[in-house]
Amino acid sequence: VVQRMLRVDLRVNVMDVPPQDVISRDNVSVRVNAVVYFRVVEPEKSMLQVADFYQATSQLAQTHLRSVLGQHELDEILAKRDSINHSLQQILDEATDPWGIKITTVEIKDVDLNESMVRAIARQAEAERERRAKVIHAEGEMQAA
Repeated sequence: VVQRMLRVDLRVNVMDVPPQDVISRDNVSVRVNAVVYFRVVEPEKSMLQVADFYQATSQLAQTHLRSVLGQHELDEILAKRDSINHSLQQILDEATDPWGIKITTVEIKDVDLNESMVRAIARQAEAERERRAKVIHAEGEMQAA
C-alpha cells in the first residue's frame, strides 16, 4: 500500500475568470470579466472526485458565465449585475458541491462593448436627448401662445 499526503489549502481562493466573449439575448456582443471566490470544504472529495479542482472550477465558471449572460439582454446585464452574480454563485456552488468546493461569491468585474456598439448607444442617447428637447420646446411654444 502506497500512501502519500497532499496538502490542500482551506482558505478562500480567488480565481480571475479569463475574459469571455458573450452574445446577449438581444444579440449584442460583449466581453465579460469576472472573479470567483471559493474554498475547499471537503479536502478528500476535492482530491478524489476531480483531477484538478482549480482548473475544473475555472472551466465551469467560464461556461456558466457565457450561458447565464446569454439569457439576458444587454440592459439587464448592466442593470441587474447583483442578481446575475447571485444566480451564477448558486449555479456554480451546486455544480462544484460534489467536489467538496464551496463557491462563496461570484462578481462580474467588467462588461466591455465593442466600439461600434458604444457609438450606436451614444447615437441612441443623443437622439433621445434631441427628442426630449423638441418636446420641451413644443410645450413652451404652446404655453406661450
